[in-house]
Amino acid sequence: MLDRTPVIVIDDEEHVRKSCAQSLDLAGFEAEAVPSAEAALDSLSRNFTGVLVTDIRLGGMDGMAFLSKVKELDEDIPVILFTGHGDVSMAVEAMHKGAFDFLEKPFDTERLIDAVSRAAQNRWLVMENRRLTSKLNTRSGVDNVVLGGSASMAALRDQILTLADTDADILIEGETGSGREMVARCLHDFGPRHKGHFVAINCGALPETMIESELFGHVAGAFTGAQKKRVGKFEHAQGGTVFLDEIESMPLDLQVGLLRVLQERSVEPLGGNASIPLDVRVIAATKVDLLEACNRGKFREDLYYRLNVMTLSLPPLRQRKEDIPALFQYFSAIAATRQRRTCPKLDGALSEQLMQHDWRGNVRELRNSAERFVLDLPPLPGSLVGVKAPACSDKSSLPERVESFEKSIIETELRAAQGNVTEACKALGLPRKTLYDKLTKYNLKRDTFKT
Repeated sequence: MLDRTPVIVIDDEEHVRKSCAQSLDLAGFEAEAVPSAEAALDSLSRNFTGVLVTDIRLGGMDGMAFLSKVKELDEDIPVILFTGHGDVSMAVEAMHKGAFDFLEKPFDTERLIDAVSRAAQNRWLVMENRRLTSKLNTRSGVDNVVLGGSASMAALRDQILTLADTDADILIEGETGSGREMVARCLHDFGPRHKGHFVAINCGALPETMIESELFGHVAGAFTGAQKKRVGKFEHAQGGTVFLDEIESMPLDLQVGLLRVLQERSVEPLGGNASIPLDVRVIAATKVDLLEACNRGKFREDLYYRLNVMTLSLPPLRQRKEDIPALFQYFSAIAATRQRRTCPKLDGALSEQLMQHDWRGNVRELRNSAERFVLDLPPLPGSLVGVKAPACSDKSSLPERVESFEKSIIETELRAAQGNVTEACKALGLPRKTLYDKLTKYNLKRDTFKT
């Protein structure tokens, strides 16, 4: 995704800019060398997808002024500054103004390529997040429900629209939190049965003693306490859709009755003798491998093949990581509106952190993390979202543990101060210069903590 990323190198010394550009070209970037900041500004826009590398001391507009101009255009364009006259105060000022990195001449080629590679990754994440967020905001129909710009989600939406017009029974396979009921509702809402009832049943939540009555109904006097007739879920769904979630948890003896209902398309209430014809579509969903459950004797094989006329497999979030930043920003915006909060900005560092997480709870876990992010709550166990101390193994040395603890405290106070360095200095009891030195040491950007 970073192949041939554009990089503009600015230096008024021809041999320096050409040498840097050549090194970056050989590393796989699309480098352009220009002699002045003014010339670079003329070719920039908010849609620029690359990285800027500039000397601080230039004829005309200098690098610091150029940095400010770039940030006015788009604060997320990464700018790497270098100089042969750098000192600590200049580096701190550059980072304070939003520079992505600061290199002091003479620097080796590997250092330059590493800095540009990290900046390019950051810019790609920002632009991908904007693209997907824009697509989310302009969606309609099934796009309004089944979110994600990845190829797998586009294919899923096409499958939903194709199958929605049929009456075939469907089996949905998907992990916990992947949106099984959401997809089932789409199949109902975008098909000819949308005017009928959508009856959702979680087979794992119904008491085993009640599930037959719940599904098929009963007549008065069918059992102790059955004082009047009850219409079952299948009969209630006439003309609509029955959704059986966690079908794998249905007791084996009841699976026989369900198979008969599916084959005959009629239901006989408990305690009754008359069969009631059914006009329903059945959608079942599972979070396990049903065929494997059949092999273990936990699920009837004949029912499996009866349900498995059409299958929809929902991709887990970890297999479509490119969707994660935009979905997280989208859920954060919804949570911020509901909680009457300002929606925090999703920067490149957090985007990368989100994409590295495995999201075992899928979209549900992502949505909950976005909510906690907006409320500035501590992360849940196993979550990567929020402020927490970096993990230290028991084998870490004492200095490593101390640094980890110090970094955690600085992050906590910066978040509490919403990125305000003055307030953080007061809370930490540190001089301003000392705090900036520590920010550089731990690669912390105060803008990350702004709300």
